[in-house]
Amino acid sequence: MERLYENELIYGRLLTVEEPHLVERYNKALQAFGLAPTKLDRFDIDRTGFSPQIAKECGDDHYLDPNAINRRFIILTPAQADLPVVHTAFSNTSQLMYEFLSNNARAINALTIKDVIYGEIEDSVSEVSDIEDLLSINQVEFRVLSAENILGKASELRVLIDRLENDPDAWRDKTMLNHMVELAKVTGDIRENALVPDQVLFRHNAFWTSHFGGLYVFLDERMTTVISDPKAPGFRRSRPWQVSYLSLHDSEAVFDFLASTGRIDLPRASWLETSGYIEHRAEMAIRSLINRIEPERDLNAIDKVWLQTWMHRHASEINDDGTFPFLNGAKRDVAQLGRLDPGEMTALRRFLVIRAKPDHRDAWLTNRLISDFVPSDFVSRYVFNKQGFYRDYAQYGEAWRAHVVETLKNTYLNDKEALRERLYGLTD
Repeated sequence: MERLYENELIYGRLLTVEEPHLVERYNKALQAFGLAPTKLDRFDIDRTGFSPQIAKECGDDHYLDPNAINRRFIILTPAQADLPVVHTAFSNTSQLMYEFLSNNARAINALTIKDVIYGEIEDSVSEVSDIEDLLSINQVEFRVLSAENILGKASELRVLIDRLENDPDAWRDKTMLNHMVELAKVTGDIRENALVPDQVLFRHNAFWTSHFGGLYVFLDERMTTVISDPKAPGFRRSRPWQVSYLSLHDSEAVFDFLASTGRIDLPRASWLETSGYIEHRAEMAIRSLINRIEPERDLNAIDKVWLQTWMHRHASEINDDGTFPFLNGAKRDVAQLGRLDPGEMTALRRFLVIRAKPDHRDAWLTNRLISDFVPSDFVSRYVFNKQGFYRDYAQYGEAWRAHVVETLKNTYLNDKEALRERLYGLTD
């Protein structure tokens, strides 16, 4: 993983914490969670406050995520809103944190001038033992605390101000007035500075979770759909009139679900010809095949002439694999007919020529699911399914790792927004 780290393909774009007062505040939050303070004087954090360096120091990648539920967070600065989330058991943690930070920006800006904000994203369960536990999560609540108790003092001051405004005799209570002055020294003028986040409840929408080897939950008006390994506890056990269970190994059923619920762009010339999507999939497929046949080959050193020669020499292996010929035929048919008929393809082949409908609310999650069926496309895996990508990467040979990193640097990292828009139609 060192190569990934050096090239900012893992733990990239994090915020460095090195100011002594911020390190001290972070330690106060750790201690409030019952954790040992860090001895580091410099570390990086993501949107939730998770630090890979502190995780390594304490030997626990889940130090902010005990039981992979009710995720903890530490907020040192409102700038965390623009950071990625690099360690989470739920794919929607990042969005929930962003909504909390954005919707309470004024209070967070004021609080973090003097204090650290910490707490938990609480839901209705404290431990996940089967699928039903996951399905019972309808909304989450941000339980918010601060190390210097500025939140508590602001709330106390608000009550005293209300008393002062409504009780004619309150002005005679010198003890109360002195206490209000002391509180105001800490909180400032709370009439001008909102210090208490006022939106802490958020809807728990469709998500992927690492529980039970990886599980997807999609929400539609009348049906919830679970896609997972059938061995997951609780699979097909309850509420068949409300919950549909699909095996992650049943590519035909998964495709039919995505198509019938309008979550995918079916293979049409209108987007395939302008995006270069088929060409991208074909390049990924042929390079994956080269690695399978010649795992020690340095693919960073090859050119188009070498590639054409290799393909001529290995025509039988290419035909046996079938992916590249299928995509070549698909490109030709799209040019001639303007569309492809998924009914004429095997179930797995269909995932090569579809993408999430860009304007659907579940676009990122759907593209993540699609990437599970096209592991040869490591670019898509990295963009939408980093946990899957890192798991794949750990199994790669050294030469292939070098090629994967170089390709991601020169394609995705070079201009993330442009690649996401061109291939997947995503503009944010």
